[in-house]
Amino acid sequence: MNLTSNELLRLLLAIGAVSAYGLMCLLIARRETAKRRVETQFAGDAHAAPPAWRIAYASQTGTAEEIARLTADTFRLAGVRVLLTAMSALDDAALVSSERILFIVSTYGEGDPPDNAALFAQRQMSRILPLGHLHYAALILGDRSYTHFCGFGQQLNSWLNAQGARALFPFIEVDRCDSASMNAWYQQLSHLAGTDDAPDWQGPTFTAWRLAARAHLNPGSQGNDIFHLEFEPAGETSLPDWESGDLAQIQAPTDVHPREYSIASIPRDGRVHLLVRLHRHMDGTYGAASGWLTQALHVGDNVPLRIRQHERFRLGENAARPLILIGNGSGISGLRGHLKARVEAKSGPNWLLFGERNSACDFHYRAELETWLENGALDKLDVVFSRDKPERRYVQDRILEASCALQDWINQGAAIYVCGSLKGMAGGVDDALAAILSRSTLDELSSTGRYRRDVY
Repeated sequence: MNLTSNELLRLLLAIGAVSAYGLMCLLIARRETAKRRVETQFAGDAHAAPPAWRIAYASQTGTAEEIARLTADTFRLAGVRVLLTAMSALDDAALVSSERILFIVSTYGEGDPPDNAALFAQRQMSRILPLGHLHYAALILGDRSYTHFCGFGQQLNSWLNAQGARALFPFIEVDRCDSASMNAWYQQLSHLAGTDDAPDWQGPTFTAWRLAARAHLNPGSQGNDIFHLEFEPAGETSLPDWESGDLAQIQAPTDVHPREYSIASIPRDGRVHLLVRLHRHMDGTYGAASGWLTQALHVGDNVPLRIRQHERFRLGENAARPLILIGNGSGISGLRGHLKARVEAKSGPNWLLFGERNSACDFHYRAELETWLENGALDKLDVVFSRDKPERRYVQDRILEASCALQDWINQGAAIYVCGSLKGMAGGVDDALAAILSRSTLDELSSTGRYRRDVY
């Protein structure tokens, strides 16, 4: 067969594209296989004796998961065999066959289980199991600003007691990772593992970042002011690596606990982009962090900032899947990060559903989104503005209207990422998705990582 030079060039380009895609899929598969191996095998030889301890975590933003990994490392350094697992993978057989389990669980919203424990709460905690043989301990993470502080963890502890399981020591409650409670947990672990040697339990240190730019995105809006901020490392500090879905923690001068913000950029942008909504108290004063970042801080000033990995909201094994991104308000920041990563990787299809108040004031990153839509980087864009018409419509309403398309995308292997407000949007979106797909299907998507949420 004789080919012209143009035909030969097209053939070579096609072969190269297929090879590159195949290589990308292979790398993703290898990375996720390695990750699952770490999650599901014992430390050391997988065919050796069963582990002395099982460590199960329920995590929404990644904090409980990170503490669980550090806990596992503490035991491994002492030569103790452990098995680390998400609670979504903890079935009846695992509970009945385990003699010792450490539970590290957070509470989502007003006392609810995190997404990767919802199936466990529905499946196991609604029944009676013979657990009289089980010894356990529980670290329960929460936030006292919520009415039902550590609600899910307390429910888990009560259920375990009702099944006959015996606590090794009283459960430890933690208010936003306070150091006293974490030290108490560490001391108990040292006793159980028989070692004072342990990995570094401190997170990465805060470093100085310079506010390089700030823009008011919604002047005239009926809602609170929202600002786009850009930070870059100060001095000679190099830009750290991160993935879309990760978080930036900022330590405000008058706030004891660092505030977390979804990162709206990727490393290629050269800066960390954040979206911050100015919070106003009833007395007219500003929120400690949002007021400082949007009003008091000047361009050129430095802030203490660090990047935190957010495994639960990263693309991970979903990088090669179709992606459905759903959010409202400042939640567009985490979704923008994912879209930027997808544009850079030339991966898709991508569908964004976004809700805000008014199209004239609150269509954040409109020019960028419409450009992606025009050039095909964004396949579908659905926006809903609740105050533009007398009848209030929200993003969950648009989801129900697009039920057939959404079902088709899920059937084609799509993953769903939700980012935005906990009250109203997240619950409404969850109910809409369950109405379309069924609650059991949605729980299964969550347990397999195809339904992920970063809500606040």
